[in-house]
Amino acid sequence: MHFDYDICVIGGGAAGYAAAMRAIDFGKKVILIEKDKIGGAGLFNGALSSKTLWEHSSKFAQLKEELDKKNIAYNIRFSEAKKVIEDALFERKFQLNVHLNLLRNATNSKLFTHERGIGCLADKNTVTINREEGVKAITAEHIILATGSSPRKINDVVVDEKTILTSDGIEHLDEFPESLVIVGAGVIGCEYATIFANYGNTKVYLIDKAERILPFEDDDLSAMVTTNFESKGVIVHKNASLQSIKIVNGKVKYVLKFSNGETETKIVDKALLSIGRVPNTNGLGLANAGVKTDERGYIPDNDTQTNVPNIWAVGDMTPNVALVNVGEREGRHAIARICGLDVKPLVYRNISTIMFLNPEVAAVGKNEQDLRTKNIPYRIAKVDYSCIARAIAMRKTNGFFKLIVTDDDEMQVLGMRAVGEHASSAIQAVALLIHMNKGIHELGNMMHPHPSITEGVQECARLLLGKPLFKSSVFKDKLQCYRCHDGVCTPLENL
Repeated sequence: MHFDYDICVIGGGAAGYAAAMRAIDFGKKVILIEKDKIGGAGLFNGALSSKTLWEHSSKFAQLKEELDKKNIAYNIRFSEAKKVIEDALFERKFQLNVHLNLLRNATNSKLFTHERGIGCLADKNTVTINREEGVKAITAEHIILATGSSPRKINDVVVDEKTILTSDGIEHLDEFPESLVIVGAGVIGCEYATIFANYGNTKVYLIDKAERILPFEDDDLSAMVTTNFESKGVIVHKNASLQSIKIVNGKVKYVLKFSNGETETKIVDKALLSIGRVPNTNGLGLANAGVKTDERGYIPDNDTQTNVPNIWAVGDMTPNVALVNVGEREGRHAIARICGLDVKPLVYRNISTIMFLNPEVAAVGKNEQDLRTKNIPYRIAKVDYSCIARAIAMRKTNGFFKLIVTDDDEMQVLGMRAVGEHASSAIQAVALLIHMNKGIHELGNMMHPHPSITEGVQECARLLLGKPLFKSSVFKDKLQCYRCHDGVCTPLENL
C-alpha cells in the first residue's frame, strides 16, 4: 500500500519535534502537525518560561538582600519580569521556527513537511488536518501521537486565568498580587511559591494535604525547603484539604479543613491551581483507530508503542514521567524502533530531576524512604555545603549532598540527593554510575575540578570508602556516614 508519508507526528512540543527531527536522520518522509505553537507547553507554559522566571527571581532576591543591608530600597514590577520571559521565549521560538523554515528549503525538504492545524485520526493510517484553509486528509505508515498535556482543574471551580489561574495564566499577570494561594505542594507548586517569595511583593500561601511538603522525598530535604520557605514568609497550610475556592468581589475566598477537624477561611488576591496535568487526548479520534486509553485518559504504551502496532505515543500523554527530556527521549526512541534499530527498552527508574526551589534540589535514583519501605539495606554519606570550598566562595553554604549505596563491599550507587547552589551540575555523574551499575570507587579516586560543587559528591564517596578529607568524628554536625538495616541506622565510624 502506498502512503503519503512514512511517519506522521501529531504535536509539535518537545516529544513531537524530537521525533520528527530524528525521522529525518533515517531518510524518512515525515509530516509534523501542530495546531498552535511549535515548542509546546515545555516552552511556553512550562520548563523554559517558569525556569526563566525562577532564574530572574533568584538573582533579584540576591540583589535585594545586598541592597537591604545598605538600607537601599529597591523593587520591581511584574511587567519587568515578564519582559525577561518574553525575551527568552522569543529566542527559543525563533530558533525552532527558523530551523523548520530552513529544513523546508534545504535539500532534504522533500522529506519534511510542517502543517499548521488540528490533527485527528480517521483510522489507523489516515489523519485529517483541520486547517484555516480547509480540511485535508493524509495517510502515513506510522503515526506518532505527541499532543502533550494541560493543567488539571477542579470540578465546579471557575478558572478564568485572571483571578483563579493555572500555569497557563500565571505568567500573564499584569502586576504582582499582594497575596497568592497555591493549591498543591508538589514540585510545580513549590517552584512557583519560591518564585513569588523571591520577589518579595506577594504573601504566599501553600496548601498541602500531607504532613510536609514534597512527601515523596526524605525528611531532611523537605525540612530544609520548608525552613527556607518560612524564612521568606511563605505560609504552608499542612494537613489541609481544600473544601471550597471561589471568586468573591474580585478576590479569592477559600476554605480549608485540617486533619484535626478545624476549618479556616481566608481571602487572597489570586489563586494558582497546581494539582497536576491531564493528557490532551480529547478530539484526537483515538476510537477511530482503536487506540486504547486508561481510566485517567492516558495512552498506555509498550516502550512507546500503543495497542495499535503502527501508532506510537510519546510525551505527557502517556502515564510515564512527564518531563521535557523524557518526552524528547521517547520521541527519538519511537523513531529508532520504527526504523528497525535494535535498541534497549527505555528505563525510567533513574531519571535525573531538578526542582527549582530555594535552594535548588537535584535528585536521581532511590532515596532513604524508598529503601526503608522496601526494607533494602543501604549505606549513606552526607556532606554539608559548608565543607565545600566553592560553596564557601559563593557564600552559599545552605545545602547538602547525600549519596546512597548498597550495604556491601561493592557499594553500588542507588541514588543521590543534592540540595544547594549549583546542585543540578553535580547529579549527572552519579546518574551515569547508576546507569552502568557501578560502585563509588571511581568517583572517589578521580580528580574533580577545584573549587567546584562536585567536590561534595567526591567527599561523600570518600566518606563511604573510609578516606575523607574531613573526619566525621570531628565534624559530626557537618558529615554523616551510616548504614541502615531493618530500619535501624548505625554510624559507620563506630563499626
